[in-house]
Amino acid sequence: MSSPQTLSEADRRTVAAWAADCAERVLPLFEAEVPDDDRPREAIARARAFARGDLGAAGEIRRRFVAGRAARGVSNVGAAAARSAAQAAGVAHMGAHALGAAAYAAKAAGLAEPSRPEATDQEVRWQLQHMPNDVADALRRLPALGEDSAGPLGAGLLASGALGRIIRDIQSALDARGPA
Repeated sequence: MSSPQTLSEADRRTVAAWAADCAERVLPLFEAEVPDDDRPREAIARARAFARGDLGAAGEIRRRFVAGRAARGVSNVGAAAARSAAQAAGVAHMGAHALGAAAYAAKAAGLAEPSRPEATDQEVRWQLQHMPNDVADALRRLPALGEDSAGPLGAGLLASGALGRIIRDIQSALDARGPA
């Protein structure tokens, strides 16, 4: 039995493009530090290709950790941006990674502007404003953060600290938005 965090393949393809949009917004933060490391950029391109149906889930499941390795040896800002790209690529495996991509992107935006505490919330607002209705509908099918342990929304990195707060904020906004 699969986890409710997986979503159907059709839903994963739907949310992958939005996850890639979130990650792409903070990609320059990573590339400013490591301009020759194209792993996060390639992960975003693969997420978009998966969304279009050009790549299958099986191959992407095997490659989902590549961009995350780019987070080693860079600042917290660059690491959060690389992890956002890795989470976007991970959507091919499990739809809940879309919320991880958004959370890491918002975290990166906030870390990049420590004198502007509102930067994280502004990034979340952008994400919500640029979330198509079909993406919102698919993400609403995910369990609330911490309710299902079989996936990225279980107890772990995404469920605590800044990432947990961001995901809870996104899920609350989706609940308030209601179905399309």
